[in-house]
Amino acid sequence: MSEIFDCIIVGGGPAGLAAALYASRDRYKTVVLEKFMPGGQINNTDRIENYPGIERIDGPGLIQNMQKQAESFGAEIKTGREVEKLEKQKDGNIILSCGKENFSARVVILTPGSDYRKLGVPGEDKFRGSGVSYCGTCDAPFFRGKHVVAIGGGNTAVEETLHLVKFAQKVTMIHRREEFRASKVLVEELLAKANEPNSNLVIKYNTVAAEILGDKKVQSIQLKNVKDDSIEDYPCDGVFVFVGMVPNTGFLKGFVELTEQGFIKCDFAYLRTSVPGVFAAGDCRVGAAMQLATASGDGVVAAMMMKQYLRDPKWWNIKASDSLQSGGW
Repeated sequence: MSEIFDCIIVGGGPAGLAAALYASRDRYKTVVLEKFMPGGQINNTDRIENYPGIERIDGPGLIQNMQKQAESFGAEIKTGREVEKLEKQKDGNIILSCGKENFSARVVILTPGSDYRKLGVPGEDKFRGSGVSYCGTCDAPFFRGKHVVAIGGGNTAVEETLHLVKFAQKVTMIHRREEFRASKVLVEELLAKANEPNSNLVIKYNTVAAEILGDKKVQSIQLKNVKDDSIEDYPCDGVFVFVGMVPNTGFLKGFVELTEQGFIKCDFAYLRTSVPGVFAAGDCRVGAAMQLATASGDGVVAAMMMKQYLRDPKWWNIKASDSLQSGGW
């Protein structure tokens, strides 16, 4: 293990590839370690219409373009490398262990992403991309004039449902409890919408999904009442699942600080983690917007902050607020 990279990026999704582009374009020796294939969640997306500057493209197509662009400036993309452990050395470098293969870097940018928490009901996987969605912001326009079911009870679920009602002809929101976990102001807005005359929003409490049904696309969902176990076959054109995210950060426990939910703690201005020389970008970090464009933006920010750290390691200890007040870096 004689080669030392300037920058190692863990994860080949949009955040990782954007970071690779900026780092390699600035002539830093850069490698992306990806355990499967580049793209992550975005590979499952058939239509992307909300990425600035691109009217429409599919997920795999966008990722191929991003990978090609990063590689054109010298970035290496190594697939089949699952990072199992990271260790900070006395000389400041960071060792990344991938089974029997080790890598060394001056800076690490963590972009392992996250996965949507699933319901785990029959039909969910079968109809993913054919009526089952996990992102209202991304997919609501595709259900204009349709009837959809939204599932969840937290802040994201309420916010996304309020977005859905702007497009769908009818939205039925189901929640397993009698009260929402979302913030009071969001719940008040949701209930006000549901109580409007001729509202297109219906709320069903004490209800869970039992099965998602259809032929080539979603046609109905079986709803189960948790109090009496009764089952209702409920016709719909789509199902939106808003029950949370699971960050892919299990391998980072004990290395960087994580939230109880597993998201990487970092400062929002510079994306610095608790370990000097280690940045976090994309859906894996606390406070992420969980959008393609913001994940890519995070990757750019992390790569730019990397330059500042390599120029002056002492910068790491400067508070973001102090740096911003003095005019930034």
